[in-house]
Amino acid sequence: QVQLAESGGGLVQAGGSLRLSCVASGSIFIAMAWYRQAPGKQRELVARITNGGNTNYADSVKGRFTIARDNAKNTVYLQMNSLKPEDTAVYYCAAEYGRIYWGQGTQVTVSS
Repeated sequence: QVQLAESGGGLVQAGGSLRLSCVASGSIFIAMAWYRQAPGKQRELVARITNGGNTNYADSVKGRFTIARDNAKNTVYLQMNSLKPEDTAVYYCAAEYGRIYWGQGTQVTVSS
């Protein structure tokens, strides 16, 4: 069974930083990713990293966010710098292994 546990969310002021962590269990995944969903908005891909280390970022976070993966620990991180109020959302960890598995989410709130 796949289980994903996110942590690291919180309340920060604009310009601040947070680091999200997601520990996965049950499988070695071909890719892991972070998504986010703001109230009234669709869930969107923020960053993704494959088992081979290839990364993709949403244009809105390029240069500010960095995704990293520790395959040995089945853990993915999202370093978020220069946070903006529009980054406020629930951030979901995702893991790919034939399908997408989701964590329960961690709230990130960026105040003006």
